[in-house]
Amino acid sequence: MVSPREVFKTAIMQNAASIIIAHNHPSSNVEPSPEDIEVTNRLVESGQLLGIEVLDHLIVSNHRYLSLREKGFMM
Repeated sequence: MVSPREVFKTAIMQNAASIIIAHNHPSSNVEPSPEDIEVTNRLVESGQLLGIEVLDHLIVSNHRYLSLREKGFMM
């Protein structure tokens, strides 16, 4: 489970205007799960309330990555 409080904690302490979120998929499959998309949208909404833009959410694996922004999964 991802807590917006923990995700934005350092950004708030550093007076950040924006963040990029990333996590890994050890399976080498970088396709986002429904949960990845749901968490991303929740973090985008939380960032809007805080005035901290979520620029992108990256899923990384051994030799691949996927940008949820580029693929149109971010609202």
